[in-house]
Amino acid sequence: MLVLNNIEVIYNDVILVLKGMSLQVPEGQIVALLGANGAGKSTTLKAISGLLGPEDGEVTDGTIEFQGERIHGLDPAEIVRRGVFQVMEGRRVFEHLTVEENLRAGAYTRRDRGNVPEDIRGVYRLFPRLEERRGQTAGYLSGGEQQMLAIGRALMARPRLMLLDEPSLGLAPLLVQEIFRTIRQINREQGTAILLVEQNARAALRIADYAYVMENGRIVLEGTPQELQENADVREFYLGLTQVGQRKSYREVKHYRRRKRWLS
Repeated sequence: MLVLNNIEVIYNDVILVLKGMSLQVPEGQIVALLGANGAGKSTTLKAISGLLGPEDGEVTDGTIEFQGERIHGLDPAEIVRRGVFQVMEGRRVFEHLTVEENLRAGAYTRRDRGNVPEDIRGVYRLFPRLEERRGQTAGYLSGGEQQMLAIGRALMARPRLMLLDEPSLGLAPLLVQEIFRTIRQINREQGTAILLVEQNARAALRIADYAYVMENGRIVLEGTPQELQENADVREFYLGLTQVGQRKSYREVKHYRRRKRWLS
């Protein structure tokens, strides 16, 4: 469904952030993109969704294809119309609008206005707490409720691919479990493919079909959740299973092999 082929992203014509980034998201699957702060995960999502421009970023090499067609360089609204919707880090709800107004805003690019009310009811079935607060101003919701609203707003665009940027950020453990269960439910029941950016590797690997590990603008490791959970370096750097006081970088690991399956 989605293929990134050796893309490079530069900010302000100077700073090279993505350095030959390649990954793919098969139809109907959840793919996790793991990595530390500054690895380039959020930049990857913005490159896909067309949101680099406001931050003076640009895809300068490589290709991004969605369902066989190139999408990099398109207007973000057009990318949404084609079926790709990004849920930004930090939720970014419209704080001055009500819950229901936020949901209607998610359907802004749709042409089938007659189906919007039914889709709103579908979001409420998925997140009953949002229905209880449908007339409440979004800025007064809890962090967990705002994350539910951000995901619900994305669903209103009827995406075929949803890009989720750190959905667990700032949430209590029980809410994290609830959000990730719902993400899995959306994927299974609606067939929505998901590219999930997360620092919470444990939670992400529990629901993912496949995963990539990113460091310093590149993919350094990939595999199924089971393969990554059994990898000694992933266990040390991302699952916290290491001896006290020992830290190192993937650049110091000599035995991993970068895979360039989709490089041309």
